Amino acid sequence: MTQCRALIIAHGSPADPVPQECWMQALAARVRMWLPGWEVRGTTLALPGALEGAVKGMPDALIYPFFMAEGWFTRSQLPKRLRAAGIDQPLQLPAFGHDPGMEGLLRDVATEAAHELGLPDDASLILAAHGSQVSPASSQITEEMAQMLRRDTGFKVTTGYVEQEPFLEDVARQTKGPAFCLPFFATRAGHVSEDLPQALKAAGFTGPLLPAIGEHPDCARLIANTLLRHRQRAAA
Repeated sequence: MTQCRALIIAHGSPADPVPQECWMQALAARVRMWLPGWEVRGTTLALPGALEGAVKGMPDALIYPFFMAEGWFTRSQLPKRLRAAGIDQPLQLPAFGHDPGMEGLLRDVATEAAHELGLPDDASLILAAHGSQVSPASSQITEEMAQMLRRDTGFKVTTGYVEQEPFLEDVARQTKGPAFCLPFFATRAGHVSEDLPQALKAAGFTGPLLPAIGEHPDCARLIANTLLRHRQRAAA
């Protein structure tokens, strides 16, 4: 029986690549707990040589992009890097932000967090994301998720971005009443650990800032379920 293999790949942090590389390896270990018998590895693009080392012996691996949007990195840069590393025809799944389980994860995380924080069912929720002055990919998926949250919860949902309008600081400054902020980011890199708190502080926003959605413990099971469904469909 052929062993099932998967490679989970994040962008990483070029300025400080080692912590993110370690975090991705830990994420892969958690995913393996839900996929007995699978070989699952995690890596980043940022740490030199890491991707090349991770793909060794895994030419048939499913590629799971741990990115929030289907943009230049997932459609161009990642396949190019994979081919250079020895995987000529990557079996690449949609990015983490587009995962079929993302809507349910966001909805559950927001609802459970509000309950634990003692916030009302109609509290204001800022969905913070990266954004881009060049590509609409980040804002498109973020706005789709925001619309889902408006539909499926009672929260007053707005979106705020780091690199495009409406900027997070401006949105947070205009937000009144009980509120909290949920980062629509895959990992805790510079934007989540530095830019978001700074923007909220500058705006005088006093509501809680939750961890990035990609840090939630249920992400491992979400990824595992997606990998398993793909293999089952391919084998059918």
